[in-house]
Amino acid sequence: MILDAQPDITVLAEVGDGAAAVAAVREHRPDVALLDIRMPTMDGIEAARRICADAGSRVIMLTTFDQDDYIYEALYAGASGFLLKDVRREDLVHAVRVVASGDSLLAPSVTRQIIADITGRHRPGAARPAGGSAARLDVLTTRERETLHLLGRGLSNAEIAQSLVVSEHTVKTHVSNVLTKLGLRDRAQAVICAYETGLIAVGES
Repeated sequence: MILDAQPDITVLAEVGDGAAAVAAVREHRPDVALLDIRMPTMDGIEAARRICADAGSRVIMLTTFDQDDYIYEALYAGASGFLLKDVRREDLVHAVRVVASGDSLLAPSVTRQIIADITGRHRPGAARPAGGSAARLDVLTTRERETLHLLGRGLSNAEIAQSLVVSEHTVKTHVSNVLTKLGLRDRAQAVICAYETGLIAVGES
């Protein structure tokens, strides 16, 4: 009801479990799929993994839980947004618009959990990406590494532009190059990459 009330958003389907969500996305090909992390038949993480792998739709996870293992696995499944269910209506609508535009959006508490997770509190057996060493960044130019470093600190394009003394258009180009060269889906995964490769030291602000 919240989303369908927006003039620029159309709800194409509503379903009650993860398997049905995957099927509905394959049928309707929406720009964004909003998934609950806890669903019957197939949980939201597996549904997100399948949707991101073959449907091309972007995923926002919505949950009452903010444990780091869920967050980490959902992001590496390909989710571009992660919100708690107590999010305000206007923030939910904003998140859908942001993710539909190709960016990522995380609740502040989620970002804190990501960083905590990277410091060594991974759940045993949780999926982790390959290529977490610093050598992975060798494909980047000096300016692209600087951009990734600032992305990892959570800076916006405008803030990065100010820090590097360049235009926002130039920053967008650097961000695009970073994501492409490192095989990252969006800024959310760029944040994780910056910490995992040691580009940003844990505790750095």
